[in-house]
Amino acid sequence: MASAPQMISRMPAIASIRASVLEPLVQQIDRRSGKTDVLLASHGILRSQLEDPYAMVPIARYVALFEDAALITGEGTLGARMGTMFKPSDIGPIGVLFSISPTIRCGFQRMAKYVNTVQGATSSGVFEEDGNLVWSYRLEDPRMWPRRQDSEFTLAASCQLVRSCFSKGWKPMEIHFEHAAPRDRSTLERIFRAPIRFGHSGNRIIVSAEDANRVYRQEDAGLAAVLERHVADLAGSEVPTDRMAEKVRALIGIHIGHKPITLPAIAGDLKISVRTLQRRLSEEGTSLRELVRDYRQTLAALQVRAHVQKSRMAEALGYADSTVLWRARKGWTENAS
Repeated sequence: MASAPQMISRMPAIASIRASVLEPLVQQIDRRSGKTDVLLASHGILRSQLEDPYAMVPIARYVALFEDAALITGEGTLGARMGTMFKPSDIGPIGVLFSISPTIRCGFQRMAKYVNTVQGATSSGVFEEDGNLVWSYRLEDPRMWPRRQDSEFTLAASCQLVRSCFSKGWKPMEIHFEHAAPRDRSTLERIFRAPIRFGHSGNRIIVSAEDANRVYRQEDAGLAAVLERHVADLAGSEVPTDRMAEKVRALIGIHIGHKPITLPAIAGDLKISVRTLQRRLSEEGTSLRELVRDYRQTLAALQVRAHVQKSRMAEALGYADSTVLWRARKGWTENAS
């Protein structure tokens, strides 16, 4: 059984990412190609923006640039390889917070809580499944596709954070990706040191309960408080949404395919009554059933584009089998006509 997610981070109003995040990628393109400035310009990005730690660029441009960089360099695992070079300082105070955390669990909780100070259009959360820790990451906008490089970079970078801050020999139990499997998985298996599954509803790192809860250090509470205050200052006006539908969508994205999505379960996650949840959603003109249906439709469209097998798609969407999925998709089509 999966427990309630301990931290959820959702997108701010403007889907953007700090331009400085692109610097390592640009360095890689510089080494492998003479087309860096042309590539940046084609995506509406100036090299000078990368030098400003507070400058923001649309995250859709970042995702597209990453995909183009993999094509230009001829390296399908560019994102994952870059992730192995990631350092805590690359994400500023969030990375430092991760590095001083007493446990891996605490590090991932902070990552999920503060990820939207670095980038928007993102759903991230931490929850338990079968006693183990699961950290999930997913870009919410379905128009940002393909996005293999961002997904593999983020999970590889997160694994590298654990190895550099907690244990060099650490291995996750399992890695999940939303995109379809590449022809050659060997490089990814070597980087992640764990079984990798593809065609899931999101990108996830599964950490054993023993690893997640092991205490590695005594945290400096004063330093942590200062860093969290600094992260809050960086967030500025990016405040969490008060809309109940957005909070429920975040939970759907984290749990779909892993945990039954019911009114009592969602209300429990949000620490409100079922009646309050129903009332708030009704006031916003929707319901849990509609939100789950819409989420499944969006996710199914993405997985069709990613050529995910029907059986794997059904599992990722929380259906018993591909026949049930087919009936659901037929119902969506009929209701739309």
